[in-house]
Amino acid sequence: PLSLQSSPSLSPFPSSFPCPISVCLTYCVEEDEDVKVMLKGSSMVKVRSPRWQRRRTLKLLDDGVTVWCESDKFSSRSKAQQSFSVTDVECVREGLQSETLRQLTGSIPEGQCLTVVFKGARKSLDLRCQTDEEAQRWARGIRTLQERVENMTQKEKLDKYPLWLMKLSYEEVQGLLTMINIDLNEEYARNLFKKCDRSCDGRLDHGEIEVFCRELLRRPDLDTVFSRYSANGCVLSTVDLKDFLKDQGEDSSLIHAQSLILSYELNEWAQKNGYMTPNGFTMYMLSKENNVFDLDHARVYQDMTRSLAHYFISSSHNTYLTSDQVTGYSSTEAYIRALNQGCRCVELDCWDGDKGEPVIYHGHTLTSKVPFTEVIETIAEYAFKASPYPLILSLENHCSVEQQAVMARHLRSILGDMLLTKPLNEQQLQSLPSPEALKGKILVKGKKERVVELESSSSSSDLSSSEECECSHAESKKKEEKKASLFFPFASVLTTLALLLSPPPAGKHFVRHNSHQLSRIYPSGQRLQSSNYDPQDMWNGGCQIVALNFQTAGEEMDLNRGRFLPNGLCGYVLKPSFLTRPDCNFNPENTGGGPGHDPTLLTIRVISAQQLPKPEWDKPSSIVDPQVWVETHGVPIDNNKKMTPRVDNNGFNPRWDCTFNFTLHVPELALVRFMVEDHDFTSRNDFLGQFTLPFTSLRTGYRHVHLLKVDGSSLSPTSLITCFQGVTYLFLTEKITLKRSWIKFCPNLWL
Repeated sequence: PLSLQSSPSLSPFPSSFPCPISVCLTYCVEEDEDVKVMLKGSSMVKVRSPRWQRRRTLKLLDDGVTVWCESDKFSSRSKAQQSFSVTDVECVREGLQSETLRQLTGSIPEGQCLTVVFKGARKSLDLRCQTDEEAQRWARGIRTLQERVENMTQKEKLDKYPLWLMKLSYEEVQGLLTMINIDLNEEYARNLFKKCDRSCDGRLDHGEIEVFCRELLRRPDLDTVFSRYSANGCVLSTVDLKDFLKDQGEDSSLIHAQSLILSYELNEWAQKNGYMTPNGFTMYMLSKENNVFDLDHARVYQDMTRSLAHYFISSSHNTYLTSDQVTGYSSTEAYIRALNQGCRCVELDCWDGDKGEPVIYHGHTLTSKVPFTEVIETIAEYAFKASPYPLILSLENHCSVEQQAVMARHLRSILGDMLLTKPLNEQQLQSLPSPEALKGKILVKGKKERVVELESSSSSSDLSSSEECECSHAESKKKEEKKASLFFPFASVLTTLALLLSPPPAGKHFVRHNSHQLSRIYPSGQRLQSSNYDPQDMWNGGCQIVALNFQTAGEEMDLNRGRFLPNGLCGYVLKPSFLTRPDCNFNPENTGGGPGHDPTLLTIRVISAQQLPKPEWDKPSSIVDPQVWVETHGVPIDNNKKMTPRVDNNGFNPRWDCTFNFTLHVPELALVRFMVEDHDFTSRNDFLGQFTLPFTSLRTGYRHVHLLKVDGSSLSPTSLITCFQGVTYLFLTEKITLKRSWIKFCPNLWL
């Protein structure tokens, strides 16, 4: 077996046996000089502030995915923070690309610095290397390992590891299973390992490993499905698999069935003879390829040549904040995270700053300030990394005339040709340009004072004068005290509305307006916390720019992620046709039919979950009592939620086997949300995970739901966790059948 340079004090694997993951990866990157440097280890300086800088040794462990950061701390929490997996890294930025490192501009060489940005809520890691070359090697090395791990198939990983040559310890088996996307509960896996270790020497041979994997992968619920389609009850032939795929509504060709066997079947004999064993079937059923979300919608598949007014646009409110809007911290990192999530409209609250340079913060509060130039530089770098389609800068301009001129100068000099400064052509604008025509462009949205004010009436506006002030921060105090009206001439193509206690105008007139004009909705500035409102009500009316606080986790942001999950996460989702026609009569509050109404029966059977995580604040000895909520969100008549019974003291493999029926009257606007929580008799139930997606992106048949954490990061078994922690992942398997009540019935796939 291939041996690697290792450090016994750091590696969790015995030096006499190569780690299975390291063997797999080394075959792929054995000639990569960057990875060799990472395996050897480097002495760096960890930077938290100009006054807090500590020397640390960073080293790639023999598992090929875990980077260890040497520290003197020994708590369980610090232990988790001392290491990270390359698969948990969102990106690596080279140079002074964080606010912390920018404070050291001029005092340290820029080329020696790098920032490791993690997925989810984990704070970024700022590092200073000893040389420019070392920093470049670590940045390239992390990217190389990420790419190789992502692209290797299970077969390639196993082919590189000669299981028959040696017996494996528990840690080595754990590493191998993690590499081939089999995640495991620590306590259960250790007990099962001891049970399979017939020789009682702490190591498993090839036969014992097979028994271990078979027991670990055993899913009675999926075994029932397997038995239904297996002609002999032992394996699925290609013909059996084709029948299953046909009932799933998928490609049931012979070529596709054979490709699935090659991709997911781990038994060499079965693979060569065109069979799929129960283990291979389980691997496939729990893979991304069998996700409940339609993979065809994971790319940009919609028409991007329509008017901007015909799209829902992913939008952020108070983008600069990382927490509440009274005492919160303002940061360019918040812009980076929003842009990396596909956000296409960010907000900049601009105020006069010191030395003639404008700053961004929530005015008249204790929130910190960030220089306007730093935000624009950040936007210039990250505007189009996640999406090529136009980015809108929503400016709340509170600056003096002098500093407004400074803002304009910075916008032109920093953004350059990306900034749209004139119409795309000289012809009179008949409709708003399309996202395709504006690719790579940044649009600045501001407000003009109203030329005329009209008398409002109870039938035309639900907004009070104080509420309307939310729409006109820049107006004088005298104008704020006047009675405001909702309707006024549109000096701009974009109308800004404020959402407070009352909903904005509804009905077909507002929908018609939104068929050719843009409307921006945002939360009230009178709140102390950066709470959100229900965005679904705004989408029902055809509003495009529904701005939410991305920094505030919760159901509202879950719905927002679900809305913009399809179309390649590009931040633009085409509205249903009944919301784009100028003569449309769609009314979201109508319950008696009309445009957009296509009554559909959605049947969902929640079968089981596996290896649910405990809430972080629970005692180690506690066991979850899980229950599942299935929710539908859409027009008011389609809002519904149903709950399974709780399963007591079983977070490893709870089973519900509950069937729910939902009638969706306007299915094209509907979202479906799965939420799992830990039932508590004495306090509020604890959130465990959720997943939200549009009804139109649901796939029929037996599917796998990859749940997300509260911050939107993944709980999927596709993530590799550090070797110092127990696995904390969750998945929910359900069977879905969709029935058009008067058009078509899909095959019934009941167990």
